[in-house]
Amino acid sequence: MNRRFMIASGGTGGHFYPGFALGRQLRKQGLPVLFVVRKHDPAIQVLEAHKLHYREIDFMGLPRSLNPMRHLRFVGKFFKSLWQTRRIIKEFRPDVALGTGGYISFPLIFMAHFMGVKTAVHDSNSRIGLANKMCGKFTDLFMLGLPTNEKIKNSVLTSTPIRSEFSSEADRNSLLIGLGLDPAKKTILVVGGSQGARALNTAIVSLVKKNPDWQFIHITGERWYGVLHEEYTNLPNIAVLPYSHEIYAFMKVVDMAICRSGASTLAELIYCKLPAILVPFPHAAADHQYYNAKILEDAGCAFVVRENKKIEENLQLLLENLREEKSKQSLVSLRRAYQHLKLPNPLRAAHEIVGLLRNL
Repeated sequence: MNRRFMIASGGTGGHFYPGFALGRQLRKQGLPVLFVVRKHDPAIQVLEAHKLHYREIDFMGLPRSLNPMRHLRFVGKFFKSLWQTRRIIKEFRPDVALGTGGYISFPLIFMAHFMGVKTAVHDSNSRIGLANKMCGKFTDLFMLGLPTNEKIKNSVLTSTPIRSEFSSEADRNSLLIGLGLDPAKKTILVVGGSQGARALNTAIVSLVKKNPDWQFIHITGERWYGVLHEEYTNLPNIAVLPYSHEIYAFMKVVDMAICRSGASTLAELIYCKLPAILVPFPHAAADHQYYNAKILEDAGCAFVVRENKKIEENLQLLLENLREEKSKQSLVSLRRAYQHLKLPNPLRAAHEIVGLLRNL
């Protein structure tokens, strides 16, 4: 008899996509899976596009403000979400409940535990999030995407699942020529994210203008595309895109990336063994993106640059150092350093995690 699985996933892409990859792997193995998501979560569009079943609950994150009305609203939604989740569990009758981070995980893990359902949590970051710390008190298995110094019971290092598309081949010449770029030139992929990317985007515009011997692919996000497209007018060493479904292909053909250091991005870099300059999102909870980035920097795979007043200066200095003939090996050594990073293969992570869940 097939075991049945529920996955609480959503909120940010870093919480949703690992759960999404696991859901697809479970379905591939013919196992029933149901997602639990926040009401009106944008992730619903992805689930519907892939014909993955889901149920919505009405919940919100813990308020950061001291406004008593927001806290009263939170308490009301908290108890409502527990009642909704209990009803969904009774109807679906899962054998295993999984949370992949974010506040949406807690109602499922908490209720499943007290209803006798096996529970598991996956946290992609090196600093465990508050919701997962709370969920950890009720879990039978705690899976880690990155090494952590925190003591977590029943924990195992699994890596963070990435999309199966990363296994596809990529042709550097056709991809770069298709973007109007020169395959013979060193190429940098820039992925800044749509939130809080103003300082990073401003610095990148300056880099593109000051470094004509490098060429760039800048995936801006819809929010910044219009402004940046205008800034890059008549510059021959830049291809600017609002979004790309082929980022997995770009990561395989470029020489380096400048990007944020969310856990899913790091898992993709690790799989592609791509040298990187990591610019942690400065407002990430508990500064977890910085601690994620330090894992790659300490291993010699990447550089970390803080987003502050010196971001442009520090990025320019790194490019100048990498430009020198003697440091031409730097990109090679950064790529080679991934061989010493003793982490599970992110492309195999979904398969391995499903094996662990089936054995709970």
